[in-house]
Amino acid sequence: MSATKKIVFQGEPGSNSHLASREVYPDYEAMPAPTFEDAFAAISSGEADLGMIPVENSVAGRVADIHHLMPDAGLHIVAEHFMPVRHQLMGPRGAVLADIKTVESHVHALGQCRKAIRRLGLKPIVAADTAGSAREVAETGDKTRAAIASRLAAEIYGLDILAQDIEDEDHNTTRFIVLSREARWAKNNGGPVITTFLFRVRNVPAALYKALGGFATNGVNMTKLESYMIEGNFFATQFYADVEGHPDERKLVFAFEELAFYSKEMKILGVYPAHSFRASFQETV
Repeated sequence: MSATKKIVFQGEPGSNSHLASREVYPDYEAMPAPTFEDAFAAISSGEADLGMIPVENSVAGRVADIHHLMPDAGLHIVAEHFMPVRHQLMGPRGAVLADIKTVESHVHALGQCRKAIRRLGLKPIVAADTAGSAREVAETGDKTRAAIASRLAAEIYGLDILAQDIEDEDHNTTRFIVLSREARWAKNNGGPVITTFLFRVRNVPAALYKALGGFATNGVNMTKLESYMIEGNFFATQFYADVEGHPDERKLVFAFEELAFYSKEMKILGVYPAHSFRASFQETV
């Protein structure tokens, strides 16, 4: 009988990444890692089969570390997952909301619950992550301290949920990518597909404009384009992009040909099925 497969996530047990791992891969053993670097290393070494990695949040924006780790990681994106983020205010068993004075969590979670924290008159305290703050509140047993974390964290650490779904915005959603050591391109069978790639343009006038022109003229929808410096060099900019379509499709073949003409390098990071969540924000023309 084969051993249970493992999926690694960054953070402590009960984090949103842990929750996403359980939602998408319930048959896998979820494995925590202290840092993103540790999570990537676990996948590369074979200690974990997959990794559930957050790349952006609809309120907080992108997770910058991932863009810097991906180019040299040698890993491949094989899936994506969109998960609505629901923040719970939790305290030690027997605590009541009226006695809570402070609330601790990751800086993004505190920011995403700013209105509720203010309304309740609580003092926010920045912690390393959401699940870690839940664990610490459970360990101290101080009924004046609360944490903001997931429902899973309350379950794991034995905390009472004092206020449910306290996020300020209903649209608060995190997008995750699933990483693997092996490239597993989605089939080109007409289903919606996302292709993620990195590129660097040549140092010529209007290079970016010309490099992207092929996507426009061939009717390829680019859903993401982000730039970031390489190794602190102000003149070496790398771009991270998502487009709708499969590299074997005629329109994308032509678009990539034009991109290559104006680029110093280009690397495809993954070709994977588009998550059903994307259909909810498709525009009609």
